[in-house]
Amino acid sequence: MVGHRVSVLALDGVLAFELGMPFMTMGTLGDRYALSVVTPTRQGVTTDSGLRLSAAGALTELAAADTVIVPGYAFDRGIPESVAEALRACHDRSTRVVSLCVGAFALAQSGLLAGRRATTHWSQADRLAREHPDVTVDRGVLYVDEETVLTAAGTAAGIDLCLHLIRKDHGATVANQAARNVVAAPHREGGQAQFIEHHLPAAAGTSLAATRAWALERLGEPLLLRELAAHAHLSQRTFIRRFVAETGLPPMRWLQLARIDRAKQLLEHNGATIDEVARRSGFGTAQNLRTHFAQHCGLTPSAYRNVYAREPARVR
Repeated sequence: MVGHRVSVLALDGVLAFELGMPFMTMGTLGDRYALSVVTPTRQGVTTDSGLRLSAAGALTELAAADTVIVPGYAFDRGIPESVAEALRACHDRSTRVVSLCVGAFALAQSGLLAGRRATTHWSQADRLAREHPDVTVDRGVLYVDEETVLTAAGTAAGIDLCLHLIRKDHGATVANQAARNVVAAPHREGGQAQFIEHHLPAAAGTSLAATRAWALERLGEPLLLRELAAHAHLSQRTFIRRFVAETGLPPMRWLQLARIDRAKQLLEHNGATIDEVARRSGFGTAQNLRTHFAQHCGLTPSAYRNVYAREPARVR
């Protein structure tokens, strides 16, 4: 059976690193995805590093795609009308269309972002807003999910969006597998800020990674801010400041997202009851789990299980 068909549309000057992102993430998952590269003409395109792509598929192949991904490219040159027409046709068929970094300019020029929220690399966000005033440009997020049209900010945020797509298609367990394959963070929420301060530690061992790992091993326990700060041997105020600087999120928000992710993994395997999922993920009661899960995912835990349930497996 052919997997979900993903066409990566390489435009002239395509950023080679971003061109590889879907292959690095989705391409590591066996036959779940069938990936291909498409270029505007049979003559191919030249990447930003000078490599020539000459054996890619034609624009007509986009008609068979379930998802079309447009990596960043030399957007100053614009796009041919044939590309704009092909992207509009994909959108009209309800094909999922995704941009990475400045690939958003191709979607905007094609009219796919009109009346929508979108993002792009922070350095080009003002330009996108100026040239396409019908687009609501969100300058401060990693990615924006508008269901059939999704946009990512610069570079590493493209990996986050690819993992987000996998999570939507196949659930948390498979997405975490893909993240492990590329040694990436398993989940960064789309609304997280593009700017994360990565100050060098003042001395060896001052990173809060050990405290985060400690918390992940204890998600089923009622962890409090003071306990997290005590584990890091910091005051609560200093702990919060350093935590936000390292992760882009307040510690209790990070903890809640980690618990949602654990609940998803437990729900994807059929052995645990809703009460057990609530207890093991740290939400305590089934009602508390349902409330937080619905707020974050837009689904009840039972509905999520019906979509993503897999064979029973051990989830710590």
